[in-house]
Amino acid sequence: MTSQLPSPTSTPQPDRRVDDLSHTFEMRFTSTPRGARLARRLAAHRLDTWGIPYGTGPHEEIVLVLGELTANAVRHGHVPGRDFHLLLHVIAPARTVGIEVTDTRTERTPPRPEALPAPGSEDTHGRGLLLVAALATRWGWHLRPDGPGKTVWAECVCATPT
Repeated sequence: MTSQLPSPTSTPQPDRRVDDLSHTFEMRFTSTPRGARLARRLAAHRLDTWGIPYGTGPHEEIVLVLGELTANAVRHGHVPGRDFHLLLHVIAPARTVGIEVTDTRTERTPPRPEALPAPGSEDTHGRGLLLVAALATRWGWHLRPDGPGKTVWAECVCATPT
């Protein structure tokens, strides 16, 4: 049995929607497929409690973008013994959801958004960032200023009322 305590960074009210509040969720996860899956599930739950409900278009799109970024952090940013960091934030007035995934691998960087290569018809990988580019309002990446690694970020605007 688990008890759920209110997060120190957000206290959602049952009668409030994403228009009313700004929220932040951040956590470190093991750089494994299990860590990426847990990050996606916890973020999906947070979005729901923040007024972006399960089963809606905005929720599904944000979770898909977040899932691709966390999977890429595990696949391309994995350094043994190092975690990845997820930051999810909702800025209420602009109805914008920001996603930042930071790993500690500097030498493997994604292409710039304007230079995404199209995968061949026989390729079994290489479509994740194309999905991110299609679903996110904007996205990009930068090297970490305070240590090794990079941060890949995306912003999604919730265009429809929740």
